[in-house]
Amino acid sequence: MLSSKEVLKIAKLYRCKKAILKARSPSCGSNKTYDGTFTGILIDRDGVCAELLKKNGLEVVSEEDL
Repeated sequence: MLSSKEVLKIAKLYRCKKAILKARSPSCGSNKTYDGTFTGILIDRDGVCAELLKKNGLEVVSEEDL
């Protein structure tokens, strides 16, 4: 599995403008993610990778946004 930093490096290499990531994932979720307790509770925050990509100018969407 790739780290968030590796994903960002690849995105920059290919000059990506948008990333399509898995909805609600603690790593990839955009805007809402599971809290990590396996209870199905959603919290208002970006996942680690989604946050890093957004901070570096990429638009982040989930597969549900397509």
